Amino acid sequence: MLRPLGAVLPLRTEDLEELKLENTLKLKSGATIKQVSRTEADKKNYLTRGILTQMHLMPGGDPVAFDRAEDGSLIYYFDADKVVEAPPEQWYFPRARKEEKRLESGSTIERMSIKRAASCGYYTKERLLQMHYEVIEEPVAFTVKGDGTTLYFYDKKTAVRLPLECVKCGKDIRYRRKLCRKCYEEDLAQRREEGDIYRGAYYGMERERVLFFDLELTGVYDHDEIISISITDATGKIIMDTLVKPAHKKKWKQTEKIHGITPDMVADAPLLDELIPEIKRIFAGADNIIAYGVSTDYSHIKYIYDTEAEREELKAKTRCCANEFVRYAHEHLPDLSHASLTDAMAAFEVDWDGIAHTSIADTIGCMKVWEKLFPNYYSKA
Repeated sequence: MLRPLGAVLPLRTEDLEELKLENTLKLKSGATIKQVSRTEADKKNYLTRGILTQMHLMPGGDPVAFDRAEDGSLIYYFDADKVVEAPPEQWYFPRARKEEKRLESGSTIERMSIKRAASCGYYTKERLLQMHYEVIEEPVAFTVKGDGTTLYFYDKKTAVRLPLECVKCGKDIRYRRKLCRKCYEEDLAQRREEGDIYRGAYYGMERERVLFFDLELTGVYDHDEIISISITDATGKIIMDTLVKPAHKKKWKQTEKIHGITPDMVADAPLLDELIPEIKRIFAGADNIIAYGVSTDYSHIKYIYDTEAEREELKAKTRCCANEFVRYAHEHLPDLSHASLTDAMAAFEVDWDGIAHTSIADTIGCMKVWEKLFPNYYSKA
């Protein structure tokens, strides 16, 4: 019968990284393995970690079975068909003499230096406890100290993660952001108050001089090209909305699935070089230029400028709506796991104008989300 982890660890079910259920174990990966005897393991050609080490091999995946030694520690078995060669640096290492030790389970472990053990992810029981891990598997290696006593090493990967204490009060178990629930809620309330003051401030910007823009691209890399650009001001006026014919790319099947722009659609569109003078004129008259995820758009639009000084001037005007929504979500929607433009619009109950993931719809959506985030951003006049 397996000893229940709950008998020795004050853990909630959701904190357990390895759950013991009768004669099975649920691993960190989610896989469940059964307990087998040494005889059964031999019949199935399963190998212990000690045998793998002797053969200069290492596990290529999760254990496939386990057993328990007389001292209560776990012995993991691995499928011989799913092992890989260990890195050469783990084969050979300086040592005074070759030495092995046989454990009560019958497994053999080898002697190694503390330095090499650490390189393999093996640590002493005391060191693992300092790292907030509890040992449940038998030793995987050992060394001999100067006074002749034996020091055993255990594999960190198979140790159980202990709950960590709150970094603020140091009393309760961590809940979020390395804080316990009480400290987290106090911290959240403070951050929310500060964020609401920041977003609710009056900025006095002129709507005609605040621009929103979005690009659609042939891909996600710097060498990809712009195939659509949309610009509006904060009144909702569309200043530019055009497809762009790429100078080099002929097809873009992956991103085509997202924005729906095909090579045929841009065949008669203007080249970016033809649009550059007008784009520069539009941007020159803006105080702020805002996009949702501005880093990607800026990394492509900056190349319409020839000098670094011009690019820095443009960058100084840009604002990222995505970053502002992420901050808002951390303060008001801490359970939200994604922060795309679609998520932001849903959070503020904003409807799409046009087809999502087209540059004009994304530009207008960004404009609406920004006004929800900063209701006093524009001048009252």
